[in-house]
Amino acid sequence: MSEILKANPIVETRSQELKSKCDELKNQGIEPFMKVILVGDNPASLSYIKNKKKLCEKVGAKFELIHLDATITEDDLIEVTQNINQDPLVHGCIIQLPLPSHLSHIDVSHLINPQKDIDGFHPENLYCAMVGDFNGLLPCTPQGVLSLCDYYKIDLSGKNVVIIGRSMIVGKPLAILMTNRNATVTLCHSRTQNMKELTKKADIIVTAIGKANFLDSSFLNEKSNQYLIDVGINKYNGKLCGDINFTEVENKVKGVTPVPGGIGPLTVLSLIENLLKAAGRNEAN
Repeated sequence: MSEILKANPIVETRSQELKSKCDELKNQGIEPFMKVILVGDNPASLSYIKNKKKLCEKVGAKFELIHLDATITEDDLIEVTQNINQDPLVHGCIIQLPLPSHLSHIDVSHLINPQKDIDGFHPENLYCAMVGDFNGLLPCTPQGVLSLCDYYKIDLSGKNVVIIGRSMIVGKPLAILMTNRNATVTLCHSRTQNMKELTKKADIIVTAIGKANFLDSSFLNEKSNQYLIDVGINKYNGKLCGDINFTEVENKVKGVTPVPGGIGPLTVLSLIENLLKAAGRNEAN
């Protein structure tokens, strides 16, 4: 039987640790404060924000949603963001994606002050990830994947890792972070040839492409010794699912993350970790 790599025990343990850290900051006279900018009423975005608010408040941090009309102009959105950047009481800010089509050209990674960029998208924070500087605010989903590996004792050193998906949010920064852990990483994408030959040789496969049930048993070797980490969140026949066909591979690998209940909650956990890191660094300065 495969080990089901669930997020819940990690979240429960870490959230208690984060609550203690938040209490320490409050005792120093600082209340970690996070603002989320939402443009429009995307149902999935509203659901994600609800989860962020819940964990933020669970650890004792302050949360505020800035809900903007879907027709807001680019200039007005930038003004809202700049006001938050300049507010010394706010330690973390994110712009919830996706933005409406008339704003989709905006590179949000440059809008947030890197000291408050708790998503970890700003080039300064990505550079910290590249050089292994953990004082930076690391990208949340890749950080969540590492937290999962640490908890379940999945050693990355010397292992062959295949990541399917090359986005700046997951694939590329995760490749960097895993390389820093001494893994040998292959980054696959839509132009990759003979992908199944690569995945069959992998010790760990990470999917992050947003294609429901994309990875099935034909991508796996016959030894049942691989770990599968599913970052994808999709809807199929009205239900949430990942990029991995979970029921087909479940008993053919050493371990696999479920969707929901896998990497998603760890992404939110990483966001709160970054918030408290930003608040603590702000206080130190």
